[in-house]
Amino acid sequence: MTIVYSITPELRRKLKEPLGTLIRGSFSETMRRFKDIKEKEKPISIISVGDTVSKNLVKNHVFPQLAIVDNRVMRKSIQPTSLAAESTIYVRNSPGTITEEALVAIQDALKSNRRVKIVVDGEEDLLALIAVLYAEENSFVVYGQPYEGVVVVKVTPKKKAEVAEILKVMENVRKAK
Repeated sequence: MTIVYSITPELRRKLKEPLGTLIRGSFSETMRRFKDIKEKEKPISIISVGDTVSKNLVKNHVFPQLAIVDNRVMRKSIQPTSLAAESTIYVRNSPGTITEEALVAIQDALKSNRRVKIVVDGEEDLLALIAVLYAEENSFVVYGQPYEGVVVVKVTPKKKAEVAEILKVMENVRKAK
């Protein structure tokens, strides 16, 4: 398993801040407001990162092109989420890192015209960064913000540049080890 990026404690604190728009509220409130934003913005595709947000999107008839899950919620194992996917890819991705295996799986999934579920052995949180970097512009990357709600990242050139800077710091950390 080749690690491409590693997180620092400082970056971990920074990434606790939402990367996009935070929709606060209960599951039903956040999904209702998300659907309103989706209707207004009409994203090219939707990528979900996290089991709870992926499950809630599907439950509300929003089907991500790519769902990235790890069968864990708040670090506790859960029943695997049933998502309508045309293919399922299994990858390893250690906590606090981004592996080459996960990065390539996301790139391939986003290039395909299929609905894909990536199941991560490890941790999927940081993979939202890779999703933003490689998703088409005007896509949405959606992930949960623990105890607060849902974050919607609209993929723009500015957002891709912001993520690229974060990844550059993470790559330098890995090289320094």
